[in-house]
Amino acid sequence: MFTTLEDLDFADDIALLSSRHDHMQEKTNRLSHFASQTGLQLNTQKTEEMRLNTSSQRKLEVDGNEIQKVDKFIYLGTVISTKDSTQKDIKKRLAKARTSFQKLRNIWRSKQYSRKTKIKLYNSNVKPVLLYGSECWRVTKADMRALSSFHHSCLRQICRIFWPNTISNTNLLKMTESSCIIDEITQKRFRWLGHVLRKENSSITKTALRWTPQGKRQRGRPKTTWKRTIENELKDLKMTWGEAETMAKNRTEWRGLVLTLCSDRSEEDK
Repeated sequence: MFTTLEDLDFADDIALLSSRHDHMQEKTNRLSHFASQTGLQLNTQKTEEMRLNTSSQRKLEVDGNEIQKVDKFIYLGTVISTKDSTQKDIKKRLAKARTSFQKLRNIWRSKQYSRKTKIKLYNSNVKPVLLYGSECWRVTKADMRALSSFHHSCLRQICRIFWPNTISNTNLLKMTESSCIIDEITQKRFRWLGHVLRKENSSITKTALRWTPQGKRQRGRPKTTWKRTIENELKDLKMTWGEAETMAKNRTEWRGLVLTLCSDRSEEDK
């Protein structure tokens, strides 16, 4: 039986969750109280409140100071917002990755280093910036195009391939011995899923995976979520959640599943 997800904690970065104002105010008061007992104090300038699907205007306060309402905030380097969180986070990641790539432009232009060395530097210094937190992204087709475009553009610059010289993306990836960026994101997502499915039912990550927040969703077509993305991919493999959880216990079989899924997608894209 899964419990309710009440909060997310990492060091001094704490996110409280609640479906009721009174409950949230009580949590905030208790947090402030116990923090003061250890010599800590909540900084109201750095504390923010985000509300979803509610018309309530009641204020949330810390020691008499009103907490600022926002429609997005940064939690552990990831953008969390009331709408299109993943798209905002991907734009942020692309901007940071572009900056990281440009900082190494002298290396990309240099003839002193081999292509193999440049690709290693790209994989270790640029791609990690781009793909940070990507295992939790809900990626749309537009996002895929933006990420692939950036990846291919970087590889072309490293290989010094400029107009009017051209090369197909498939040949570019083969020449640089690189993977499709969408396949890498899929691999990261399924590796993370396997990691979570292997945990005990009492684990907070497994609670988050299966927990359904209280309240009613807005009218209209259900939005594509990370969980629905996984469910659709499992459905394509003719697998249920139970079968996936059983397979995840065997790391070798799960790795085979991940590789099969990514290779199938690569074939579909050709």
